[in-house]
Amino acid sequence: MNDAEIQIQFPKPGTWQEFTLTAIYPDKEGYTRTARYAPNEIPADQAPAMAAVVAALVGLGEDWQASQVWARRNWVLRFSRGDAGSYQTKEVVILTVEAINAQGGRKLFTAIEYPSFVLTDPAAVAFFRYFTQS
Repeated sequence: MNDAEIQIQFPKPGTWQEFTLTAIYPDKEGYTRTARYAPNEIPADQAPAMAAVVAALVGLGEDWQASQVWARRNWVLRFSRGDAGSYQTKEVVILTVEAINAQGGRKLFTAIEYPSFVLTDPAAVAFFRYFTQS
């Protein structure tokens, strides 16, 4: 079971270069650890994966702007020929997004509504692992 998660808060929704990334993960002794990162603390080799997260958020449109994102690592099941005997699993990062609108309304957006919130690129999984030590 994976108990790790990454939370990204955007204090000014729509201003993607201003955020706080918080990694929450169990250490080897089973204690929950948290680590916070500012944008300038994201290593250059991890920046493309962070850009992929932002690209997924831009898809919400102008009415809704992401204020907080939860990222969790999971597995998806794919049927290659449509039958139960022929399937593959793939490790992915799945986003859940809290967004606000101009009137102050809040709404949660999930990968069910936005398939682009399932990040299948191996760089996204590597990004998640980098920050959660899992």
